[in-house]
Amino acid sequence: KPKDCSDGSLEADGTQPKKEPDLVIEVGGQTINAHKSVLAEKSDYFKARLSRNILKVKGMSYKTLSTLIDYIYTSQISVSKDNVVDVITGAKILQIPCAVQAAMDSMSEQITPENCYEILTIAKKQRLSELKETAYRFMSDNFLQILKDPAVYGRLTGSERDLVLKKRMEGRKTLMVAEVNDVFDRVGSRPPSRCGSRPQSPLSVGSSEESHMIYCFSEAENDWRPLTVMPEDVNIKGCGICTMHNYLFVAGGISGYGDKGKVSDKVFCYNPITNRWAEIRPLNQARAQLKLVSMDGSLYAIGGECLFTVEKYDPRMDRWTMIAPLPKGAFAVAHEATTCSGELYVSGGSLFYRLLKYDPKRDEWQECPYNNSRKKSSDMVALKSFIYRFDVNREQGINVFKYNTIVKMWHDCASQRPGSHLPFRCAVIGNCIYCVNKSQTLQFVVEEENAYFVEEALKAPLEAKGVLFPFVLSLPEKPEKKANAGIL
Repeated sequence: KPKDCSDGSLEADGTQPKKEPDLVIEVGGQTINAHKSVLAEKSDYFKARLSRNILKVKGMSYKTLSTLIDYIYTSQISVSKDNVVDVITGAKILQIPCAVQAAMDSMSEQITPENCYEILTIAKKQRLSELKETAYRFMSDNFLQILKDPAVYGRLTGSERDLVLKKRMEGRKTLMVAEVNDVFDRVGSRPPSRCGSRPQSPLSVGSSEESHMIYCFSEAENDWRPLTVMPEDVNIKGCGICTMHNYLFVAGGISGYGDKGKVSDKVFCYNPITNRWAEIRPLNQARAQLKLVSMDGSLYAIGGECLFTVEKYDPRMDRWTMIAPLPKGAFAVAHEATTCSGELYVSGGSLFYRLLKYDPKRDEWQECPYNNSRKKSSDMVALKSFIYRFDVNREQGINVFKYNTIVKMWHDCASQRPGSHLPFRCAVIGNCIYCVNKSQTLQFVVEEENAYFVEEALKAPLEAKGVLFPFVLSLPEKPEKKANAGIL
C-alpha cells in the first residue's frame, strides 16, 4: 500500500498541505506519495529533481525513507541505536543536514552508560563522525561512571581515554567557593530547621536560606553568582574538599549538632557539566578535620582529628585503600595539604611548623625543612615546582614564603601586603593565586622573576555564610557565547 503524506501529515510550517501530492517516490518495491515543494524546502536532493513526478530512490530501505519524509513533514525524527546508522546515511544521501543533526540530538538523549560503547562502535564502523563525537562527549560528561566500568573504559584505547578526559577539562576555568562550617559550634547554636516533615530523597536539596551554597566568580560581571546548592546529606562541618577530573569531592566531616554530632565516612561528588550531585564509595574510616587532595587521578584522605591514618581512592577500582600513615606524633590535626610535582605535602604542628612529604612510589613520609615562621599559616598551595605559604600577621600584614621542592629550600617572597587581614584560603588559576575570605578576594600573581599582590581586591560573595573554601572547576561555555564568537 503506498504511503500517502497528505493523510494527516503536516507541512514544514505546521499547517496541512493545501494540495494533493504531486510526487510518487519508489523505494524497495513500495511507493510513497509526497509534495515536491515540502521536500525541496529541506532537501537539496529533492530540490534538484523538482521536474520529476516519479522518482526512484536507491541506497536506502522503505522504512528509512519513511522516517526521513516523516521528519521533513513533522520535524520529529524517530531513531534508536538500531536504525540510527540507516537514518543518518539516508539523510546524507538525500542531503538533509538538519535531519542528521536531529538524529544526533535524539541519540544524545538516548545514550546511557550501558549503551554508549555500543553506539561508539556503530559510529566508528559506519564512519559517522558526528555520532562518534556524541558518544565521546557523553563519556566525558559522565566520566566517573564510565571510568568504573571495565566494559566501557577498559575497551577504550589510550588515545581515546586521553581524548575523553581532555574534553572534560575544556571550558573556562572558574574560581568557586563552597560555604562550609567551623568545626566548633557557636554557643547556643541550633540545628537549622529542615523542610517540615516531608520525606527527603537521598540527595535532596533544601531551599537556599537553610542550605549551603556554591558560588562561582564571573569575570565578565566582576561578581559572584550562585552555582548550586549543596545537598543536605553533605556534611559541611569539618569536611575535606578537593577537585579531580573536573569534579568536586566532599568527604567526611561531622553530621548532627552538639553532643549528637557524629564523625562521618560519607563522600559526595558534584559534576559541574551535568549539574548533579552523587554519593560515592565511603571512606574506610570516618574522619573530621581531614585534608582531601587529588594527585595523579587518585584522592587522598589525610588524617583527621587525632587520626594519623591516610587512605587513597582509586576511582577506576572504586575503592579506598589504606596507605602509609603520617609519622606518629606528627600533629594532632593537619593544617594544610597540597600536591606538587607528583608528591603530596602536608603541614601542621602546634608548637612549631612541620612540613611532611609523601612519596607514592615508596609509600613513605619524609620530613622536609621547615621555614623560620613558627605560626600556623593561612594556607599553602603549589604552583609549578614551588609551594607558597601565606602567613597572616596583625602587625606585618601578609607574609609570603615559597619552598623550592627541587632544591628543598625555603625563601622569603619579596612581596608583603600590609594592613589587617582575616585568614583566607587559596586556589590557583594559571599563574594567579586567589586568596579568598568573606571580606575580599586578593590576587597574588607569580611571574618569572617577580611575585606580587594585585593592588585592587576582588569582591567577596555578599550572601555567603560560614567559612569559604575556594576551588577551581571548568564550566562548559554557554552555547550563546559560542554562537556570538562565531559571528564576530
